Amino acid sequence: MTTRRVSRVIGAVSLGLLALALPARPSAQAPRWDVHAVRFASIPFQVSGLIQGADPSRRIDIAMMVWVLRGPNNRVAIVDAGFYREKFMTRWKPAEYHKPSEAVQAALGIAPEQVTDIIVSHIHWDHADGADLFPNARVWLQREEYAHHISDAGAVLDRAIDPDVATMLHAIKAAGRVSLVDGDDQQIMPGVRVYTGGKHTFASQFVGVTTRSGTVILASDNAYLYENLEKKIAIAQTLDAASNLAAQARMLMLAGSLAKIVPGHDPAVFERFPIMKPGVARID
Repeated sequence: MTTRRVSRVIGAVSLGLLALALPARPSAQAPRWDVHAVRFASIPFQVSGLIQGADPSRRIDIAMMVWVLRGPNNRVAIVDAGFYREKFMTRWKPAEYHKPSEAVQAALGIAPEQVTDIIVSHIHWDHADGADLFPNARVWLQREEYAHHISDAGAVLDRAIDPDVATMLHAIKAAGRVSLVDGDDQQIMPGVRVYTGGKHTFASQFVGVTTRSGTVILASDNAYLYENLEKKIAIAQTLDAASNLAAQARMLMLAGSLAKIVPGHDPAVFERFPIMKPGVARID
């Protein structure tokens, strides 16, 4: 697809979404959540694997994060769950690593058993592998994402998902703790909505959270770095660059400001938001 055609697609999508996605501050009655980013590891990475067309010699220590939402009635949700299986540790050799469940407890005093919900943005190992670290949590995942990758028997249908992650999610579903989300713009908890993303995987999603200062968008891998958003460049790992750029434009409309969007792996998150302690930023 040519650059001109991509621009026309993005423009048309953006105009169509504008009426549906104008930013607004929450009303006095809207449930409001506290949001924190918790960094549990770093991994050296080529920027060209994150941003289309980037110089292959550029490298960055990407931040491996989960995002913790604390809301009404002692509800605690985590957006993505990180990873912990030894094979991923051996292959990727993360630095400053802490098991995601332990990182959340150390950062915010939240025990794994206290987490009530996990919103999985997509099925890649570094975002979904840790879902079984939180034994009481309900897992929220797009129905099409699950059905595309995991059979009714728990078998892998697409190589994008790791076999152990597929087995684990199938077991959690069999235990009755998976809620499959039917498509775009769905409220899954009061004050928390999910939106279909830009084809990083078959049906990835991003999250909008009502906070005291407005809507915060947790992009996960629908935007790896601030550079994607600031320069309007698609992520390098996408099934459809035009849809990814359209999703980025939509995130900006929903949030009303780039300052309210949190990309999935940018260490600058811990420079742009207030730091509560090392590796913990307050997002609101």
